Amino acid sequence: MAMAAAEIERRIKAALPDAQVDIRDLAGDGDHYAATVVSEAFRGKTRVQQHQLVYNALSGDMGGALHALALTTSAPA
Repeated sequence: MAMAAAEIERRIKAALPDAQVDIRDLAGDGDHYAATVVSEAFRGKTRVQQHQLVYNALSGDMGGALHALALTTSAPA
């Protein structure tokens, strides 16, 4: 079962309320997405820590309902 882009965005914003989120469906199949996430919560964190915050927001659905998510994360400029 695929996960809708709107659901990915909803979950990320629930975990990171200030986040600016842009989701793109890479293959048109609802399974392969790219996301750009900008949040103050990322400031001072390594790229791995930033990505972990996003993956945690997806409640373990990576590899299941959500097959692939390419992430670009940053703190606001």
